[in-house]
Amino acid sequence: MVSIMRLENTLVKDARMLSIDAKPYAFSFPLQHTALLVIDMQRDFLLAKGFGEIQGGNLEAVQASISPTKQLLEACRGAGLTIVHTREGHRPDLADCPSSKLVRQSAAPNNTQHNLVIGDKGELGRLLTRGEYGHDIVDELQPLPGEVVIDKPGKGSFWNTTILHKLKARAITHLIVSGVTTECCFATSIREANDRGFESCGIEETTSGYNDACFKQSSLDMIHWSQGLFGFISKLQPLLDVLTSLSPPTNIAHSTPPQTPPEFDGDLTLPALQQAYKSGLSPVTVIEAVYNKIEAYHKVDSAVWIHLNPKEAALEAAKALATRFPNRTALPPLFGIPFSVKDSIDIAGHPTTTACPPLAHIPSASAVVYDKVIEEGALFIGKTNLDQLATGLTGCRSPYGIPHSVFSPKYISGGSSSGNAVSVGAHLVSFSLATDTAGSGRVPPGFNGVVGYKPTRGTLSFRGVTPACLSLDCIALTTQTVSDARTLWQILESHDSLDPYSKPELAFERHINSIGPQATSFKFGIPPPEALALCSLPARRMFNETVSRLQKLGGVLTPIDWSPFQKAGQLLYEGTFVSERLASLPDDFLAKNRSALHPVILELMDAVEKRQSTAVQAYRDLQAKTLYTRQAEQVFAYAKEGIDVLVVPTAPTHWTIEEVLADPIRKNSVLGEFTHCGNVLDLCAVAVPAGEYPVNELSGEESDAGKLPFSVTFLSGSRLDAEMLEIARRFDVHVREG
Repeated sequence: MVSIMRLENTLVKDARMLSIDAKPYAFSFPLQHTALLVIDMQRDFLLAKGFGEIQGGNLEAVQASISPTKQLLEACRGAGLTIVHTREGHRPDLADCPSSKLVRQSAAPNNTQHNLVIGDKGELGRLLTRGEYGHDIVDELQPLPGEVVIDKPGKGSFWNTTILHKLKARAITHLIVSGVTTECCFATSIREANDRGFESCGIEETTSGYNDACFKQSSLDMIHWSQGLFGFISKLQPLLDVLTSLSPPTNIAHSTPPQTPPEFDGDLTLPALQQAYKSGLSPVTVIEAVYNKIEAYHKVDSAVWIHLNPKEAALEAAKALATRFPNRTALPPLFGIPFSVKDSIDIAGHPTTTACPPLAHIPSASAVVYDKVIEEGALFIGKTNLDQLATGLTGCRSPYGIPHSVFSPKYISGGSSSGNAVSVGAHLVSFSLATDTAGSGRVPPGFNGVVGYKPTRGTLSFRGVTPACLSLDCIALTTQTVSDARTLWQILESHDSLDPYSKPELAFERHINSIGPQATSFKFGIPPPEALALCSLPARRMFNETVSRLQKLGGVLTPIDWSPFQKAGQLLYEGTFVSERLASLPDDFLAKNRSALHPVILELMDAVEKRQSTAVQAYRDLQAKTLYTRQAEQVFAYAKEGIDVLVVPTAPTHWTIEEVLADPIRKNSVLGEFTHCGNVLDLCAVAVPAGEYPVNELSGEESDAGKLPFSVTFLSGSRLDAEMLEIARRFDVHVREG
C-alpha cells in the first residue's frame, strides 16, 4: 500500500500543468512531458582558442551565458525534468561533414579569418571533431549519468540524429531550450522542433551568440513573432521560481551517506529505488532484503531459479557499486537495481543451460544487454527457469521444475520466460531480461500481474543469446510498470553492427501532438467477435472492461482488418517457420540427445522432422509473411484510417498446471492465439495488467478462493514503440489508480 500511495502521489505531481510568463503569451508545460534541451555548450564554442574564437567569434556573451545556464540546469534536475545535451561535431574521418560546411567560408574571396576549418588541429584538439577535448561540454555543465547526449553533425539538433526518437521514447512533448549560438544552432533547433510538433520555449538569459548586438534580439523575436510562429521566449527567473517550488528538500546525500540511512520499504520499482538511493539508502541493504525474500519464496515455489548468484557475491557487487559512485546526486539510472536473467542469455563465467543440459555451456563473454544494465549500475541476482529450448508458452516444460503463477499454486506461470515473470511478480527483483519469439515475453507477465514488453525486433541487440528461431527472436523486458519498461528500453536500445538482425539506428519518425485534443486522443482496434470467442468468460468480461477504460482515456475504437494478424500467427507453427527451431540446434542434435529432452519438446521436434517441409513451401510462407506484413502496415498507417495500437487479450484463458500436463500441446497452442503474430509481422508489443477476477469465475467451482490476473497486450507497427508505450503507460496508470 505504501508503494502504491507513493506512485499515486508521484503521478499527481508529474501530471501538473505549469505556466510561466512568456512571449507572445504564457507558456504552459506538463512537467512529466517536458525536457530541457541544452544546445552545444562546448569548449570549442565557449573557450579561448576554440573553433568559435578561431572563426572570429566574440566570446564575452557566450561565456556569460554559462552561469544562468547552470542555474537553469540545476533547477530542471531538481524538478526531475528530462535533460538533453547536444554537441555539434563530426566523425574523425569527416565522412558526415558536407563539403559546403567544410570549405564555404574559407573559400570566400579575400578570406583572412577562416584559416582553420573543421578537422584541422587547434589548441583544443581537432576542431569540431568528436572525441577531441574541444568537442566536449564545458566543465560547469557536464552531463550527469543517465542524461541524454546527442552528437549532431549539423546546426540543427534534429538533422541526422536520434534526438526525435529519444524524446518520443521519453514521451516528451514540450522543450525548454538554452544554449549557443542564438542566431545559429539555438534558433535552428527550435524551428526544427516546431516542424515535428513540439512546443518550445527559449530562455533569454541562457542563450547568446558571437554578435548579440546585431542578431540576438531579432533571432528571439522571430521565434515568437506572429503569435508564436515557432515557439515561445521567456525570462529565466519566472521559470526558476516555478521549478524551485517543485524541487525536494536539499537533504540528498553527496560524497558520504547520512548518519542514519533511510529504511528500505520493499518497493522495487525503479523510481522508488532511485529516490531512496539519492536519499542515502545503501544497495547492500536492498540486496540483504532481496535475498531474505528469495529464501522465503523458495518455500512457496522452488522452481523459479536455475542458478542463483551467491548472496556473498551480490553483496560484494553492491559494496563495490557504492564505492564506485559515492556522489548520490550523480548516480547511473540503474544504480543498485536488482535484476534476473533468463537462462538462455549469456553471462560470462556462469552456465547457460536454456533448460537443456546437453546445450549447457559456460560463455567467456556476456550478452550485450546484460553488459549494458551492469554498466548502468544494476545488480545481478540470478538466472531463471524457462521452458526447454525457450519453446512453449506454459512454463511446464523444464527439467528444473514447474514454476506456478504468483497468484495461485494451481495455475501456470506461462512460458517460456516463466522464472522471469515469477521473479518480478513475487517482488524478488525489479526487472528481468527475457526473450520473446511467439509470446514468451508477454504471456508469463500476463499470468503474474506484471508488464512484459517486446520491443521491435532488432532494436535491442540479441547477441549472446541462445536462439530459438533466430530470425524471429528478440529480447523482452519484464517489469512492474510500463514506465519501468520504457526506462530500460531507453538504456538498452542501440544498433549493434555485430548482430546481423540489428536494425539501423535512424528510422522515419512520425510527428508528435503536443497540444489540443490530439495530444490525448488515439485510435485503437480490437479483434473481431469470432476471434474473441476463444476467450474464457472472465477474459471476455475483462476485455470488454478494458475497451471501456481505453475509451475513457480518449481512445477511439476503430474497425480494422484482422486477417493479416490471424494468418501471420498461423504461419508460425502451422507453416514451415517452425523448422527454424531445428535450424537453431546443432546437426544430429535430436538423434544424439533424445533421452535428455523433455517429452513434450521431443514430441514437437519429431513432428517438425516428420513434416519434411520443402524449400518451395518455405518460400511460399516467406512470400505470405511479406504480404501479411504489408497489410498490417496499412492497419497502422500514418494516415487518417490508420490506428495507433491494436489491443488484444494477452492470452485467451489461464490454464491450471493439471490441465496443461493432461493436454500439453493443444493447451499451449491456445495460449498463442493473440501473440504468435507479433514477431512474424515485425510488431512491437507490451502486455499490461488489466485487473483481477475471482478464480471461481474461471473454474466454475465456488470453493475456489483467490483471484487471477487479467492482462491485455498493446501492439503497434515496426519502430512505433514510443507511441505504443505512452498509450500503454496511460492505461497502466489508470488501472493502478482504480
